[in-house]
Amino acid sequence: MKSKLKGAQTGHDLLKRKSEALTKRFREITKRIDDAKRKMGRVMQIAAFSLAEVTYAVGNNTIGYQIAESVRQAKFRVRTRQENVSGVFLPQFESFQQEDVSSDFGMTGLGKGGQQVQRCRETYTRAVETLVELASLQTAFVILDEVIKVVNRRVNAMFVSPKARPRNTTADSWDSEHVIIPRTENTIKYINSELDELDREEFFRLKKVKGVKERAQASEEEAMKKKAAERRDSDKENAQQNGDEGGKNVLGDEGDEDVIF
Repeated sequence: MKSKLKGAQTGHDLLKRKSEALTKRFREITKRIDDAKRKMGRVMQIAAFSLAEVTYAVGNNTIGYQIAESVRQAKFRVRTRQENVSGVFLPQFESFQQEDVSSDFGMTGLGKGGQQVQRCRETYTRAVETLVELASLQTAFVILDEVIKVVNRRVNAMFVSPKARPRNTTADSWDSEHVIIPRTENTIKYINSELDELDREEFFRLKKVKGVKERAQASEEEAMKKKAAERRDSDKENAQQNGDEGGKNVLGDEGDEDVIF
């Protein structure tokens, strides 16, 4: 359980660092999205005025037909790559143009506002590039938002105590997530308390056994002393009896008085 707790704490530290790194990148992307949207508004405004100039110079129907007839394949293309941010792969969209030397659109509208057509084309090209950049940032924004929520949920599941449950959440939904480290710590505390209780019980048992042995040993010593005393008393009585029998006069004149001459 201690190893499990240490692993959970290590995992919490790593997830916390990952969450901080993703949050930092998330804020950078948010700022870049704001700048890209502002840039997109300006570029689309310029592109709309440029298209109005082309329509005024060339005409509404002529330019659309000429462009549709001159385009054979897409010149503006998008390629993707992946960027690794703390184990999270974010798609990155890059735009590039595939130019042909013999372009069918190169001489379109030279007689009627050709410069306005080329300027409008370049303006919309910058608008599409900005749109691709914004799409890349927006995709990374959505992915990072989901990943940060998952990582923060894992961090909270490991670290936050169940006692800190907010009022607007149910006990089941909260306790099912915020239990790993607190539950492990509570399990370790319970195991330590049980081991301490076993130690106390073992100490009390040994103390009782020692007391019983001491009392048994004391009673045995007392019984041995008593037997030894009884043996000494019996030996004294036997010695006295043997001494009285050995000193008795055989002639039976032990009661005669002494005669002084």
